[in-house]
Amino acid sequence: MTQQQPPLVTPERQQRVGKALTMFSIAAWVTGCWLLVLTGRMILEYLVGIHMPEWTKIIGQLHGLFYMLYLVAVLNLGTKARWSPVTWLVTALWGTIPFMSFVAEHRRRKEVKAAFQLP
Repeated sequence: MTQQQPPLVTPERQQRVGKALTMFSIAAWVTGCWLLVLTGRMILEYLVGIHMPEWTKIIGQLHGLFYMLYLVAVLNLGTKARWSPVTWLVTALWGTIPFMSFVAEHRRRKEVKAAFQLP
């Protein structure tokens, strides 16, 4: 039985994955922050019963926009890091649960940095 060697990580691939990881981290943090703002707005309106001004509806729209950018960042990093479909799906879904995009960013950053020997 032969032992499988780890894939060769070239400096060019390290650089591509590093850039994708940076974009993913930014997207995860922005999405997570806007999701928390949206969650707070919804709690105030629907659970507490506070009438929210009309302009606050833009919060949901902004979160939707940032979530789409998060999905693009997940796709970009997942392609470059060669994630399994399950890892892609779980990472994408974590962006819909308050606080989980922060967890996703931390875990994926740790995994990708270790796999690609990034600083």
